[in-house]
Amino acid sequence: MGVKKQLITGISAFALGVGLITGGTFAYFSDTDETSNTFATGTLDLSVNPTTIINVENIKPGDSFYRNFELTNDGSLDIEKVLLETSYSVTDAANDNGEEDFGEHIEVEFLYNNNNSDEIIYKTTVSELVEMTPEAIDQHIMYPWYGEKGMPVGSVHDFGVKFNFVDNGEDQNVFQGDSLDLTWTFESFQTAGEDR
Repeated sequence: MGVKKQLITGISAFALGVGLITGGTFAYFSDTDETSNTFATGTLDLSVNPTTIINVENIKPGDSFYRNFELTNDGSLDIEKVLLETSYSVTDAANDNGEEDFGEHIEVEFLYNNNNSDEIIYKTTVSELVEMTPEAIDQHIMYPWYGEKGMPVGSVHDFGVKFNFVDNGEDQNVFQGDSLDLTWTFESFQTAGEDR
C-alpha cells in the first residue's frame, strides 16, 4: 500500500476516533438524584423489680417465705417470650454436707395470684429447676403468665413465688449454718420479624 493511501487511512481513523469520543460524551441527556435511608434498630429491655427477690437469715426446716416481683418491658420492641435460667451455690459452713445438696431441700412454688387466692402454677426444688431446660421452664412457668400475647412494650407482669425449706421429717443437721445463693437470669426474646 502506498504512503498516500496509508496517510488517508490514518487520518480517517483519527477523525472517526475523535467523532466517537465527542459523540459518546455529548450524545445523551443525563440527570442524577439520591435517596437518604435509615435503618434504626429497636431495643429489648427487660427489667426485674426488685433485683433481690429474697434475702433471709436464720431459717429452719418448715419455714416458708412469700415474695412478689415484677417483670417490665422497658424497651421499644414487644417481647415474645422470657426464659429463666437458674444457678445456685451452697456454702457448707461445717464442711459436713457430704452427698447432701441443700438445693434439694429448698422448694419453689410459682404462684398465680387471682383475687388474693394463690394458685400454684408449678412447684419444684431449686436443684431440679437448675436441671430444667429453658423450653420446659417457658412451658410450665412463664407461659401461664404470658400466653400468646407475650409482653408488649410498656407491659408489667406481677409474679408470686413461695420458697419452702422442706422439713423432710429426718435429720437435717448437716445444713445448720449453711447458706444458699440463688441466681435467676431472665432472658427476653423478640417477636418474629414482619413485613412493614
